[in-house]
Amino acid sequence: MLWGGNLGTLEIRAEGGTTRLTARFPYGLETELAPGRHEVVASRAFADRIEAGGEIHLLSGHDYNRPLASTTAGNLTLTDGDDALTVRAEIDGSTSWSKDFLAAHANGLIRGLSPGFRVEQGGERIERRSAGILRTITRASLFELSAVTRPAYPAAQIEARAWETHWDRLPYRGPAHHLNRWRV
Repeated sequence: MLWGGNLGTLEIRAEGGTTRLTARFPYGLETELAPGRHEVVASRAFADRIEAGGEIHLLSGHDYNRPLASTTAGNLTLTDGDDALTVRAEIDGSTSWSKDFLAAHANGLIRGLSPGFRVEQGGERIERRSAGILRTITRASLFELSAVTRPAYPAAQIEARAWETHWDRLPYRGPAHHLNRWRV
């Protein structure tokens, strides 16, 4: 399977009727997504879209039918630093999926953070290694972040994205399904 484990510290606090979520996605940490397939997200790789004010969602399990917050709704704030992307959200527990998410987190079932993004043309470096390859993401369009049970980046607090190199993207086939990350 392509998932890593995580005992991260996705933090949720109830304050005066509002549920606040804080999470971090650290930059510069190498992870093994599959045997011989390593990946690193470089510092501020998501900066372009964040600084442009593009709509970015916080989802439950990479499901756009289960939104928890968004930048355009004003209840999601992203701070892109040199060491990590910091996420702050206010979650309204009035929807069935937000109640499910909050209950699952309270029971220790959801602890990871996973970014959903598309690598920009020229936004990656691929290095061959004796035991496989290392892909370094230097520039990517961030569309969503998700609270997940098992993130691919073990150090991330709260991924389903495609491993697509520049030759895989032509012609564009639409969003890659999370189970089709690796192609040989």
